[in-house]
Amino acid sequence: MTFLKRNRAAAVLLVLAAVCLALGVWRGETETVFRKAVNICMECIGLG
Repeated sequence: MTFLKRNRAAAVLLVLAAVCLALGVWRGETETVFRKAVNICMECIGLG
């Protein structure tokens, strides 16, 4: 519990990040992000 008292801002940001991550997964944005990452990699390598 002393960790939360000393680093309250860090704990709040960590929880907020986890909530945002869960919200993105729930909305199905993981596929979109993965598709964009693959396209960018293919363009950089020159295969696409």
